[in-house]
Amino acid sequence: MKYRKALKSDASSMAALSIEVWLGTYLRRGINSFFADFALSEFTAPKFEALLGDRSEFFAVSENDEGIDGFIRITTGNPAPVNGCSNTEISTLYIQPRHHGRGLGKGLLKAGLLHCRENNVQSVWLATNSENTSAINFYLSQGFQNVGKTHFRIQDQAYLNEVFSYELK
Repeated sequence: MKYRKALKSDASSMAALSIEVWLGTYLRRGINSFFADFALSEFTAPKFEALLGDRSEFFAVSENDEGIDGFIRITTGNPAPVNGCSNTEISTLYIQPRHHGRGLGKGLLKAGLLHCRENNVQSVWLATNSENTSAINFYLSQGFQNVGKTHFRIQDQAYLNEVFSYELK
C-alpha cells in the first residue's frame, strides 16, 4: 500500500472512485434519476481539480500498481453542525469496496490525522449516514466519539447523519 498527497492529475480517478463508492454505499435498491443526476453532477473531475487547488483542502490517496483505490479529504474552515467541534472536517474517506478490510481506511485516516497534527489542529469532526453501520463501526473503533446528529441534504430531501469527533493527542 502506497499513500501520497493527491495531485491534480488524480482528479478524474477520484471522481470515478467517488461515484463508485457513493452509489454502492447509499443506493442499494436501484438507481433513479434523482440520485444519478446528483452523483454525476457532484463527482466530476473539474470539481476535484478545483478542490485540489484550494488551500483549505488536503487530500491523500492510497495507490496500488493499477491506480487509486481510496482517498481522504480534510477540509479546514468548515464549522461542524453541532456545538463543541472544531472547524476541521474529514469531508470524505472513500475506499473501493473490493479493497475493504485491507487496512486502507486506517492508513488514509492516519495520513489525514498526521496532516492535521502537523498543522496544529486539535480535533476533527465528520458526518456519516446513520444507516452506514460499517462506517460508524469503523470510526468508533478508531476512537471517534458520536457527538450528535445532522442531515445530509439533496435538494428538498434530508438524510439523517451521525456526527463524530476525534481529539488529536
